[in-house]
Amino acid sequence: MEMFGSGPETGHENSGAGGSALIPVRFVWPYGGRRVFLSGSFTRSEPMLMSPIEGCPDVFQIICRLTPGYHQYKFFVDGEWRHDERQPFVTGDYGVVNNVFIAREQDVVPTINHDVPDMEVDDVIMRPEAVMQIPEADLVVSRQRISLFLSTHTAYELLPDSGKVIALDVNLPVKQAFHILHEQGIPVAPLWDFCKGQFVGVLSALDFILILRELGTNGSNLTEEELETHTISAWKDGKSQLNRQIDGNGVPRPRHLAHAGPYDSLKDVALKILQHKVATIPIINPSPQDGSFPQLLHLASLSGVLKCICRHFKHSSSSLPVLQHPISSIRLGTWVPQIGESIGRPFAMLRPNASLGSALALLVQAEVSSIPVVDDNDSLMDIYSRSDITALAKDKAYAQIHLDEMSLHLALQLGQDANSPFGFNGQRCQMCLRSDPLHKVMERLANPGVRRLVIVEAGSKRVEGIISLSDVFKFLLGV
Repeated sequence: MEMFGSGPETGHENSGAGGSALIPVRFVWPYGGRRVFLSGSFTRSEPMLMSPIEGCPDVFQIICRLTPGYHQYKFFVDGEWRHDERQPFVTGDYGVVNNVFIAREQDVVPTINHDVPDMEVDDVIMRPEAVMQIPEADLVVSRQRISLFLSTHTAYELLPDSGKVIALDVNLPVKQAFHILHEQGIPVAPLWDFCKGQFVGVLSALDFILILRELGTNGSNLTEEELETHTISAWKDGKSQLNRQIDGNGVPRPRHLAHAGPYDSLKDVALKILQHKVATIPIINPSPQDGSFPQLLHLASLSGVLKCICRHFKHSSSSLPVLQHPISSIRLGTWVPQIGESIGRPFAMLRPNASLGSALALLVQAEVSSIPVVDDNDSLMDIYSRSDITALAKDKAYAQIHLDEMSLHLALQLGQDANSPFGFNGQRCQMCLRSDPLHKVMERLANPGVRRLVIVEAGSKRVEGIISLSDVFKFLLGV
């Protein structure tokens, strides 16, 4: 919806209270349809036909002249009541949703005691409600209580009652290491250097992506034959030479493994993960006085920390008022920009016929962990994540393909049942709506293996944005 300045009166006239100046407002429905009507508190219950914009047959508009103040409206599209989830909206007692708009204009004084008429939509009478905004006090008190909890609880609470943690020797061939990652269904594993008697790093799916991209680069120093014997240590050393950080004296600065101890606070664990931009950090019990090796206890993730928060506040969620607000009012994560909206961080989506090479390049260059795969209407079909690359380790598939010739469709099929039809994958695509409250989003993200939720439009599954675990923690911790 766009405000217009004063000028020639075009569009539909709407009478207001005597003495009120009318404000021209353009209403837009950008989601297609054959016949689209606008109905609102200002149309006297008579829907008004909207016109398609020239050159944009899927975008409908109408200009109305509104009295200053609060208005509710919605759209009637091909016989069905719809509201625009990208614009402010309210939900009534009976679940009916209407968009809302407050008409304002400089130098115009709204009529005192102006009565906003009731609005009848979907055969339910709706009365205006205030547009939800997050009070600063709600945000401050919620952050203080979460910070206090995380600061007074330790990483020891993340340790499961039983389980296993897989570590890899740095002298393993890279090819064998990625076979292990794929077979064990894990995206990352700590690296153990027996000579040093300590954990020295991690091997992740991103390493495999970089290796495959190097294999596909002309003039690469790494061949498929060498991959059979190329050790993790050799790969990491080569990668360090390319990406080494230089201190003020021009000397390479060594990069240390980000890790935590079992008695470090949960807040320290979360901040380390955010600071180092990693998915997990090892929880390591330091070497005891008897000289024995350090113990790898667990791989901590933001998902585990979030689960602790949800469990602790499960029966006292009212003490965290910000969790009751819809994510649309918080604007968590990365969102698809609206028409005319300034573009912040680019939002990446790919079609299923895009090449695997382009997807891997996007994952690396945009520094994202996943990319929604959408159809021609931008409706969600699947999602391609960094960890999906380990499927190419199966049956040495990486040696038989060219990244720029394999489609995302085929790449996704490698990691799934070959007989399963390609279409919307509800098991892999974890979703939420812009109207979902933050606590509901947090509960879904706290499930094991879930690192992000795709924000979709109800019904059409049109992608509107994406929220990751790191987005939630940056908001909760105010960093």
